[in-house]
This record gives sequence, C-alpha cells and structure tokens, in this order.
Amino acid sequence: MGLAVPGPSRAQAAQAALLMGATSAGAASSATAEGRQSAVWRTAEQQQAAFLSTLKSLVEIESGSRDLEGLRTMADEVASRLKALGMDVKTIPTKAPDFHPMLKGAELGPMVYGRKLGKGSNKVLLIAHMDTVYPRGMGAKQPFRIEGDKAYGLGIADDKAGVALILHTVDLLARLGHDDFAELGVLINGDEELGSPGSGPMLTELGSQYDAVLSFEGGGGRADMVRLATSSIAIAELKVTGRASHAGGNPEGGRNAIYELAYQIMKTRHFGDKDKGLKINWTVIEGGGVRNVIPAHASAIADIRSLTNADLAIMEQALREAIKDKLIPDTQIELTFFRSRPAFVPNAASVVLARHAQALFRAIGLPLEIRDRASGGGTDAAYAALRARGGVLESFGLRGFGAHSNDNEYVMIDSIIPRLYLATRMVMDVGAGKVRW
Repeated sequence: MGLAVPGPSRAQAAQAALLMGATSAGAASSATAEGRQSAVWRTAEQQQAAFLSTLKSLVEIESGSRDLEGLRTMADEVASRLKALGMDVKTIPTKAPDFHPMLKGAELGPMVYGRKLGKGSNKVLLIAHMDTVYPRGMGAKQPFRIEGDKAYGLGIADDKAGVALILHTVDLLARLGHDDFAELGVLINGDEELGSPGSGPMLTELGSQYDAVLSFEGGGGRADMVRLATSSIAIAELKVTGRASHAGGNPEGGRNAIYELAYQIMKTRHFGDKDKGLKINWTVIEGGGVRNVIPAHASAIADIRSLTNADLAIMEQALREAIKDKLIPDTQIELTFFRSRPAFVPNAASVVLARHAQALFRAIGLPLEIRDRASGGGTDAAYAALRARGGVLESFGLRGFGAHSNDNEYVMIDSIIPRLYLATRMVMDVGAGKVRW
C-alpha cells in the first residue's frame, strides 16, 4: 500500500467499519473460550514471571536519550537476547543530521535490527525504543518494584515494557515452533525521545519493505487501545541578537536580547488551533551570562504539535509574521523551524490491522478501543507509515501511566498476558496471509 491517505469514500467506509455492531453474546462466549484455551494463550500465561524478570533487567539499565554509555549497554542486552532467539542481529550506529537545531550532527544511541526468515507469505516488523527522557542517576530514585497490580520503574511505560513485549513475542513464537511468516523483523532504536533524527530514515525504509509494522508504545491507561493516528512535531528556535553594555553605568546603550525574546514568547504562546490539534509550548530558554552586563544574546526553543503535517505550515507562517513586530527595534531575530516528526496517517491496510486486533481481543473477552484521532503524542509509527508497503498500527504496549514522570511511572501487570497474546497472534495471522486488505 502507498503513502497516500485513502480518498473520501474509502476513508468513510473504513471509519464506518470501525464502528460496526457488537458481537452477539453467544458468539462472544465461544470466541472467548477459543482464545483463552488456545496454545498461544496458555504459553503466554507461562511467560508472565519471565516477562517481569526481563522488565526488571531493562529498567535497571539507565538509557536516557543522551546517555550513550547506557544506550550501548541496553543495545548489547537487546541484541544478545535476540541472537539467543535465533535472529540475525546487527547493531547500527546513528547520528543526528548536521542541520538539526538542537543536536547538530551529534552521535545518538544505536539501533538494534534483528531478522528471522520463515516459510510464510508476509513480512512483519516489530518496533519499540530503548531510550528514555531521564538523565543518568534518576534510576536510583525510582527503582523497579511491584506493588499490587502495578510494576513501577523509570521508563517502564515508555518504552521498556514495549521492548520486553517484543522480546517475549519473539520468544513465544519460537516456543510454539511457529515460523509461518516470510520474515519477522525487530527494530529497537535509541533516539525516539529526541524525535528519531538518526533512526527515522531507516524506519521509513523498513516501512516500505514489510507488509505490516506493529509499534509497541503504551497500549492505554484505564482501557486497552490501539492507535491509528499520532501527531506531527516541529521544533522552533528563536535567536535574538542585541547589544551588550554595562548594566549599571550605561544600560541605555545596550539592546536587551532577553527583553526582546520574552516579548516574542509572550506574544506567541497561545498561537494555534485547538480543532487542528495545533499548539506551541516554549520549553527551553537561554540568555545572558554575566550579572552586570545587558545581554546581547538570548534564545528559546518551542515544542509544536499538529494533527497533520500540512498544518505545521500555519504555525511557521504565524511565527514569521509575529517576529516582524519587535519590542526593541535595533535587535535582530532569527527563526529556525524544523519539522521533527511526521504525523501518523493511516491507510486502508492500517484500518484492517486495527479491526483484526480488536477481533483478537474480543476473542479473549476483552474490549479494545481504536483511537483514530491524535492526542498530541508523536511516535515512530509515523516514519514507518510514510511510504508504507502495507499497514502500520501503533500502541501494542502494556497499559500504564506516568510516562515522562520521575516518580510515578508504572504498567499494569494484568495487561501482560493479553498483550503478549495479541502481539503473537498478530504476527501469526499477518505472517500467514490471513489478514487481507
């Protein structure tokens, strides 16, 4: 399948299909028995203790996006496990493009790419990320622990649980002796929290080679879900150049870059359109450096989100118009607008995958929501969908809460078996050509 979004009639038909009627009580009962009495379910049940052990091991490796040592350790752990499961594995170095406004060619965390050939008809790729938003040292403040029905730990929901699910899905398939797929691929990257500036091109290339891509970001909070949409993300950077002078003896001779920057930030902070999911938040600021000098330089960085790639142009134009109006005339303002991550726009194949996942969950007596409107988050499913050969579907991870929180991040233990069952069945059914679009 191509990149283009389905035309109006096709899209309407797909959305209508998502909302079709419920299964009868008798059919649901028999479907539940079939799902929970299957070899896949029984084997998944046997994996829970081992899964929690894997999760503990992954959480205990601190792997912040700029912690290259930790990311290399994490990559070694993932690669070792995939090799032990019979995959051909490569660890691939990455770097940011030179024109990235924040990273400017920096070395990034590596990617781990595993492949296993089978005898089926379709190729399936499983993706997740091993980097987190946390700096080294924070792991000691939130170690892995189990309390009741929750497993806590730094980065556990975003996205150590996704990595663990992929590892155990590959393991479960091996235990079942299942190889009815043309190829099973795994890609775990180490720069997702930075916008995947190094791994994005490979994700797009692999999306064009595999018949289905399943992404293992979190699978919901209170309710299980899969996603058919994520937001596009851009980075805006404002640089203001003024004139330095003595803050006590001649402040009037200076041109305060911080004042001008503050004026621009306050003026633009509410730019956007709620209906379009278009919003801006200024999140990083720098200026000055010496207490008694009027600052000649100041800069700020904004995080920008949109439901579509095209609407980012609206924000860029608004910002470029805004900086023409200055508080201090003699200052210079430079705006850099960098499109960091595309929106995930589903095709018809993605919708079919979502409906099949929903049917599989129904077969074990559980509801599964299909969310087709982005909520502000951006994920790697978007890169895979840019030139998708087949379908892409997001949120195969565990239910959880507290992503990007430094003291309350957890996953729900009761979602391990259902989610392991779901991922395994999706690989089996898609790989064997049983899911058609």
